[in-house]
Amino acid sequence: MNFPDFSSIKMVVSDMDGTLLNSEHQVSDQFFELFEELKSRGVLFVAASGRQYDSIVEKLQPIFDHIYFIAENGGMIKKNDQELLSIAFPKELVAEPIELLERHTDINTVLCTRKSAYIRSDQKHFKKFVDEYYTSTNYIDNLMDCPEEIIKIALYHADGSEKNIYPKVKQFENRLQVKISGPNWVDLSHLNCNKGYALQKLQEHLGISKEQTMVFGDYNNDLEMFEQARYSIAMENSHPNVLKAATHQTSSNNNFGVEKVLEKLIRDLS
Repeated sequence: MNFPDFSSIKMVVSDMDGTLLNSEHQVSDQFFELFEELKSRGVLFVAASGRQYDSIVEKLQPIFDHIYFIAENGGMIKKNDQELLSIAFPKELVAEPIELLERHTDINTVLCTRKSAYIRSDQKHFKKFVDEYYTSTNYIDNLMDCPEEIIKIALYHADGSEKNIYPKVKQFENRLQVKISGPNWVDLSHLNCNKGYALQKLQEHLGISKEQTMVFGDYNNDLEMFEQARYSIAMENSHPNVLKAATHQTSSNNNFGVEKVLEKLIRDLS
């Protein structure tokens, strides 16, 4: 892999699933060692994921105090549990997609809020899939009775999201952000709710430019982030759209693709 000189980089942003996490949903020990090297050189790290905030924190607990978190596909930015940005789902648009989804029993629905995730009481069999991405989950009989403000509606289909979910919800694209966020997931949220918008706001907050930013990703919900970075790096296991959009490519998430690029970054900063 031929990479350019990365010495101008001051911020590294990484997706989690399919990117920083391996197929066992684990972060490597090597990454934590490389992070300390980046920190000592003044480079900031941002974890950007469709996951619930607490779920990202759980994966990156050893470095929690030192990094920024973009959660719920851009619905929230936090640092040290302090909320820097939050974009709520439009209240007036909640009912229509929920009513549609309740007619499609093969699609599992998760209502994502700031503190928890809510699934229907009759979908308890689905909880084992939810638990990997949401550390706090509650059951409700009717999704319209969610007691908290909704940030995102996450949809899961066991046989694939592009074929089995997206065609049913693409009708909302003129009013909502409809994002295929994984092989089995589609997310619905506010039109401004995406990782790229959140990253732009964080860059403005920190005074860091696109030219000083490096982004890693693997799926369609990472595309807007790529537009906010000088170097957008796709994993070998990425969706074709991501491979096409990226400025560079690295090894797969199971072959330490992020770590290999960070090693090069550290050498360039030395």
